[in-house]
Amino acid sequence: MEPVEEQQRRPWVVGVSGASGTPYAAAVLRGLLAAGESVDLVVSRASRLTLLDETGIAFRDAHWREDLAAWLARGADGKPGTFDVNLDDVRYWAAGDLAAGPSSGSYPVKGMLIVPASTASVAGVALGLSKDLLQRVASVTLKERRPLVVAVRETPLNGQTLKHLVALDEAGAVVLPASPAFYAGATHIQDLVDFVAGRVLDAAGVPHRLYRRWEGELGGASPRGE
Repeated sequence: MEPVEEQQRRPWVVGVSGASGTPYAAAVLRGLLAAGESVDLVVSRASRLTLLDETGIAFRDAHWREDLAAWLARGADGKPGTFDVNLDDVRYWAAGDLAAGPSSGSYPVKGMLIVPASTASVAGVALGLSKDLLQRVASVTLKERRPLVVAVRETPLNGQTLKHLVALDEAGAVVLPASPAFYAGATHIQDLVDFVAGRVLDAAGVPHRLYRRWEGELGGASPRGE
């Protein structure tokens, strides 16, 4: 019998849907990598249009590493070269590849984060559809009882979407609206993005230092002397 590998790679799968909010996904990816986590990335076809619109970056399967590096280096204000990210432990799976590793429950992963999550992706996962790899991996994550965090980014929410979100909650997912808070002393758009990304990582149990945590002191995040 062959010995079991001492340290088998167990990544977090990050699914990026077509909702507005690609800076949220970038911040979550940077946070995972900074924490030493492995990442398997799935970028939906619709999200490529959003990414192009919000950043000017055309995400291409054949050049995913180059395009991902440009995306993650960009700040929420659109400034390129803001961040320096090592992509050595990132694996990319095309959205149409339903034979990809994460499509099977036997593929070892820690869980899945959908950031941002569109109402279409929410509906697909809630109904158990597998129209693309993102939905398939989410369904596998639920059936294997692994952590699934759904960072829904839409407003307002209609009744049907609310029912889908309740169904996901009942199935064991964490429904996490992309709702920035201001008690952490945000002074820049990146601070608001990092707050949401930090809450996603909190739900996944991944350590980070993306935002100032509440410590029970009113005004504690306000600049001193003001």
